[in-house]
Amino acid sequence: MDDEERLQQLSDKLREAHSRVTSLTISAEEKSSITRRLLAISDASKRDLTRAAQRLDAFLAELEVQHPRD
Repeated sequence: MDDEERLQQLSDKLREAHSRVTSLTISAEEKSSITRRLLAISDASKRDLTRAAQRLDAFLAELEVQHPRD
């Protein structure tokens, strides 16, 4: 897989994560904390796609455990 494909895959997952976070019914404080983590991952993707993808996968897995989809 080339860098362009990896970037597209990461972009798709980031969009999914942002959508999931915005749809959560949780306190403003908790949503703010989760959003900051996601923004940090987004920012990291500018420097290291591989590490950002790993962090995003871990973030999504944790999100699924803590806030499963209905």
